[in-house]
Amino acid sequence: MNPLLSPFNTAPFSNIKNEHFKPAFLQAIADARAEIDTITANTDAPTFENTVVALDYSGQQLDRISSVFFNLNSAETNDEIQKIAQEVSPLLSEFGNDITLNEALFLRIKTVYDGKDALDLNVEQQTLLDKKYKGFSRNGANLEDDKKERLREIDAESAKLKLTFGENILAETNAYQLHLTNEADLDGLPEGEKEAAAQLAKTKELTGWLVTLDYPSYIPFMKYASNRELRKELSLAFGSKGFKGDALDNQENVLKIAKLRHERANLLGYTTHAHFVLEERMAKTPEKVISFLNELLDKAKPAAEREFQQLADFAKELDGIEGLQKWDGSYYSEKLKQKLFSLDDEMLKPYFKLENVIAGVFKVAEKLFGLSFKEVYNVDTYHEEVKTYEVSNDKGEFVSLFYADFHPRAGKRGGAWMTSFKPQYVAEGKNIRPHISNVCNFTKPTESKPSLLTFNEVTTLFHEFGHGLHGMLADTVYPSLSGTSVFWDFVELPSQILENWCYEKEALELFATHYETGELIPMELVQKIKESATFQEGMATLRQLSFGLLDMSWHGADPSDIIDVKVHETQAFSGTNLFPDTAETCMSTAFAHIFQGGYSSGYYSYKWAEVLDADAFAYFKEKGIFNKEVATKFKEHVLSKGGTENPMELYKRFRGAEPKIEPLLERAGLIGKVD
Repeated sequence: MNPLLSPFNTAPFSNIKNEHFKPAFLQAIADARAEIDTITANTDAPTFENTVVALDYSGQQLDRISSVFFNLNSAETNDEIQKIAQEVSPLLSEFGNDITLNEALFLRIKTVYDGKDALDLNVEQQTLLDKKYKGFSRNGANLEDDKKERLREIDAESAKLKLTFGENILAETNAYQLHLTNEADLDGLPEGEKEAAAQLAKTKELTGWLVTLDYPSYIPFMKYASNRELRKELSLAFGSKGFKGDALDNQENVLKIAKLRHERANLLGYTTHAHFVLEERMAKTPEKVISFLNELLDKAKPAAEREFQQLADFAKELDGIEGLQKWDGSYYSEKLKQKLFSLDDEMLKPYFKLENVIAGVFKVAEKLFGLSFKEVYNVDTYHEEVKTYEVSNDKGEFVSLFYADFHPRAGKRGGAWMTSFKPQYVAEGKNIRPHISNVCNFTKPTESKPSLLTFNEVTTLFHEFGHGLHGMLADTVYPSLSGTSVFWDFVELPSQILENWCYEKEALELFATHYETGELIPMELVQKIKESATFQEGMATLRQLSFGLLDMSWHGADPSDIIDVKVHETQAFSGTNLFPDTAETCMSTAFAHIFQGGYSSGYYSYKWAEVLDADAFAYFKEKGIFNKEVATKFKEHVLSKGGTENPMELYKRFRGAEPKIEPLLERAGLIGKVD
């Protein structure tokens, strides 16, 4: 019996074999088609319940199989899973098109939509109807048959190209290793990082030390290693992923994806892919996004240029460096930060043992939202490192299951993300609770030390947990409006606001204790964390803006004339460059957020959400960072509501007004620096 085709509550990972996936997909697609046929064959007049709601609850088994499979393809993949992904992605794309291009189904939806004024729907029902109608109209339901066919071809090809893009990056990351046998080559690296490099070498049956392109290995080497040539080698390897003209090259994939997206948007009557995407975002238009990015650029660039000059002068004074390069940035920034603030990650890491930080973020969630987390050992997982927790509210009611997967592995893509194995919704009067997962790539424990996080990793953990809370606290009726199913430029608010607690004394006192002595983090270190929070914020802002502008350059204009990825990228970066360009590297060919993930025309949303989160946290600061009244309003109007209403309306209900940009500029120190 195929475990994926039996009803299951928690995902039955240990019973699933790779050969189960394709048959399960084929059967679940067939079953979902039958559910659609039942809706269209209904001889009763179309109603909100028998058409719109029925459609929203259809295909649930297929959705669950997809969530299990594609999460594995990100967190625990192998050649066989990647091959299956290439086979099933076009099938899913075709099925998605079969729904949105189903004339009989669209006619029923349109009938309900056209008569909506007489239906007396509540806000959530109105949103669902609007979303379903647009799901058809924005995906070709009104097209002529030949254009519908072309849309299908585009979607199938795009699905495969995105997978290939991601597979190439993962293969490049796994293929590279810097094998060092001379200890002098590790000069500058803290003992813990050396030990981790030695342990990594041992796992590959090598002597000496190993450095890879995985973040926990790559970032410390770039930050601390005094050997400039080795930093250069590593930097060029990292920056040239997908850009070597070999079998793993992504340049052609980038060009094809961008051009197919543009053609698709044109087919649907939109000027560009960005116009299509942004219609369903808070920002609404590419013009508004570009204006927003440029407004921040005007504020950040003078500060960034001053910071860069300060860094260049420092490197020259310290080591006689004449021209600061990309592989010098982290190294000299860390040295300058130590000089200015007497603070470095090595001083902080002993206070951020992974288990303590997890307990800390749980405690913050408890104080804010009344949640408690209990580790459980009877839930099936896809890897022995994955931990599972039962989440309850202050009434003792079950809220969610939470999976946590924190360390890098060969089959796991880089970065950090939140995902779901089961959505929240209401069925037959019962509130079905969600299964949420956080996946990260933090430094592994060594033989002599537990996993000790850098401060950046601490904020990453809080960030992803913020997304997790958005999923866990979901409380909507319909599955497609639940949890993180919100406008893309609103989805980062819950994650980014939670990072703020990492800088607050009241929150740090809950978990930042020395892993050996149990001593609470000294308050002078907390003060230094706060003081250093705006260190090189101009440069960091410029970097984020450069990614947003690169994204818009690919998707906010006709890409038909782009023939050289690197030339196009260089042009897009021209207003934000600080470091000299390196001919061997290219950002676009490894920019997974926009070419593999869901951030195309949406990378600006990180900065957009920062405006929201700074404004929202200013409210907490004003009332107290653990103020129950403010936390309850945030939970009720933001975290629980999902995509049931326009996000600006939800935000205003929480805050009492639209967000202002000033709190962000003040927090980043940019107002003071510019003035």
